Amino acid sequence: MAISDVKEFAHLTEADVEAIGHELDAIRADVEERRGQHDADYIRTMITWQRRLNVAARVTLFGSRIPPLWLAGTAMLSVAKILENMEIGHNVMHGQWDWMNDPEIHSSTWEWDNVCPAEQWRHSHNYLHHTYTNVIGKDKDVGYEILRVRADQPWPPAYLGQPFWNVLLMLLFEHGVSLHDLDVDGLLKMQLEDPEEFRRKLLDVGRKHARQMRKDFLLFPLLTGPAAVSTLTANATANVVRNIWSYAIIFCGHFPDGAEVFTEEELEGETRGEWYLRQLLGSANFTGNRLMHVMSGSLGYQIEHHLFPDLPSNRYPEIAVKIRALCEKNDLPYTTGPFPRQFWQATRSIWRLSLPARGIRESEHRRERRGLRRRPAAARAA
Repeated sequence: MAISDVKEFAHLTEADVEAIGHELDAIRADVEERRGQHDADYIRTMITWQRRLNVAARVTLFGSRIPPLWLAGTAMLSVAKILENMEIGHNVMHGQWDWMNDPEIHSSTWEWDNVCPAEQWRHSHNYLHHTYTNVIGKDKDVGYEILRVRADQPWPPAYLGQPFWNVLLMLLFEHGVSLHDLDVDGLLKMQLEDPEEFRRKLLDVGRKHARQMRKDFLLFPLLTGPAAVSTLTANATANVVRNIWSYAIIFCGHFPDGAEVFTEEELEGETRGEWYLRQLLGSANFTGNRLMHVMSGSLGYQIEHHLFPDLPSNRYPEIAVKIRALCEKNDLPYTTGPFPRQFWQATRSIWRLSLPARGIRESEHRRERRGLRRRPAAARAA
């Protein structure tokens, strides 16, 4: 869908689009004005409980040669890693709590339990992904440079292996994310724009990988003495569980039916109001209880997160009420559904787009179901 067609599809005038932008700006201003001790207490409490859970898991794994203790320690460690990456690390590095001026809980100082260096993630995610959300060629979260996610993308036969690459990406998700800020495409084409910068970033990624490997596969296992091998397998399992969960949450927010993708050409002349609409049309939510949303980093509110990535995540539920009301008032889509359904739709789309023609038909059917059939170019020009 072209951004220039958004107003046409939504039956809005240019003034309507900008008015929606002003309404969304007002929602932001209201939350910024009211955030305070309650929000600070939320993130500090979350960090405290995550660290306690992490310590409890590490202590339990001293007995990891006993199967029930291995299972309990692995489960606790998996949850601790998910919380640290999703609700804490992801959101702190977005700057959601920078207003507290706490040097320990600040986007510029937080380093997360992940092989991707925080500095590089802030550039590839905070800047590239959230500025160019779902724009092919600019947003590396769209397909992670190995998946075909839009029907009109070229189809070389290599995409037949897309279901396999997708599973591999799921299992090794943190490693895939660690390559986000590297010019991998330029390297493969022998056309690096800045070889020295590439080398510096690659060294940073290597150092972060080494640090994480030493921690999870050397230091903590050795600390448990005779249980070293079983502790190592527990750590590896927790990392894979965290990777699968992170992958599932993120893909549910970007690839189910109803989440649109865009091309660079479609952004020409984009206004602030149209940027807001692109975030809305390119994102999808999923439903769940409060625990589900905490474990997902509040990304079950992916629409709200893309509209306001630097507002505290604990505010997303109340923001969502206002966004849904705004969408209903302006006849705009608000894509949401149960987590299993959203994940199935995302997976199904990836499978279908591995084929040369099915993806095109599916893309057109999705647009027709949502009433987004494009008029002929001559009609649009008129």
